[in-house]
Parts: sequence; structure tokens; C-alpha cells
Amino acid sequence: MHATLSRRRFLVLGTRGAAVSLIVAGCSSVEPRTEEAPADLVASATTTLSNFTRDPDMAWFRDNLPAAQGLLIVPTFLRAGFIFGGAGGNGVLITRDSAGGSWSYPAFYTVAAGSVGLQAGAEVAEVILMIRSVRGRDAMLGNSLKLGADVGVAAGPVGAGARVATSDILAFSRSRGLYGGISLDGSVITTRDAWNAAFYGRAVRPVDILVSRTVSNPQAEPLRDMAALRA
Repeated sequence: MHATLSRRRFLVLGTRGAAVSLIVAGCSSVEPRTEEAPADLVASATTTLSNFTRDPDMAWFRDNLPAAQGLLIVPTFLRAGFIFGGAGGNGVLITRDSAGGSWSYPAFYTVAAGSVGLQAGAEVAEVILMIRSVRGRDAMLGNSLKLGADVGVAAGPVGAGARVATSDILAFSRSRGLYGGISLDGSVITTRDAWNAAFYGRAVRPVDILVSRTVSNPQAEPLRDMAALRA
């Protein structure tokens, strides 16, 4: 897809050194680079979730995972800027059923944010949004939402003695870079319909994957097991 004035692209460095383009304005119709791209993202999300549950500084995250309504996992979230900055990455969303039981199969999304300021350098992080309320979970079912406007988001507690904010969504990150943290307030989350279709073999909406659960793919079983703390 060619770049346009209304769709500014930032280069995002993939987890295996592959470069992928992220449309900061958001676009759900971008085709996967290959048929394996969605499966690779699911595998990377599984690794990221494993990293979080094993990190001693993420004890609160692990202890409260059984009560979560959903998880949006972004294995590679890049924040970079030289005067004009941008941040974003591709991720997968899994949710619990209405009874708080089993985890769904993943739906594919893009998280993107733009900013203007005197910035320099870059930071790559693993990011997980823990959805804490039914309101937050349901907000994810549309084609697009804005964090902080359509649903509340706050930084998740990290380390011993950290205070817990009351919010629909808590944002956790693990990173080593030049920035002290990643602010997701104002970020836009959009569906990746082409990736959903590629992974499940037919056109599906997020509600079909996350609520009706009319599709499945065994490649996502390790991710579902990890979320259930069975791995």
C-alpha cells in the first residue's frame, strides 16, 4: 500500500530484525507481509507474556492475571522521534468469556500514537495492556478506539510497594532504552482485519473471535495456555 498524506508511516523494527511499516493514522486493511506473519506475531506475543509472568518486577501483573478481562499484547512497541515522534506496534488481543473462564483465540490490532516535540533517540519495549473491566473489554470490540477518551488507561504497578491506579486498562511495559517510560494516553487502537482473515482463513470481526468464538487456530494454543498460567 502506498503512503499518502493522511497515512504517515513510521518504520517499526520487528522482533527478528525484520522491518514492518506501521501506519500511525491507523489502517485495518493492511495485508500481512507473508502468510506466516500473523502466526509469528502470536508466537512473539506468547514469548512476551512468558517474559512478564517470569519477571520478579511484574509480580502484581502475574498475581492479578487470573482476574483480568483481557490482554492486548504488543511484543515490539517502538517509540522514536527526531523532532516529530511516533510510537506504535502490532499486537494481539485475547479476552475471557462472560463467566471469567477460558481465554479466547487472538484478534489482531495495531496500537499507534503520534506526538510533536523535541525528541531524540528511540526505545523498543514489550507492552501489555491488562483490561480490568467489562467496559474496557467491550470497548475493544469496535473497529477503533482511543485510550483515555473512549476508555481509561493508567500505568500498571511495577515492583514492590507500587500503587495501583483505578482504571479500565493498566499498561505494563518492559524495556531498555532512552525513555523513562511509554505513555499510552491518547493512543489509537485499530483492528487488523486482513491479519484476522489470514490467521483464521476467512473474513472475521473481533466480536466473532472474542465473543461468539466461531473460529479457532491451534497455533494460538500456547498463548491461551500461558494466559491461563498453565505453561
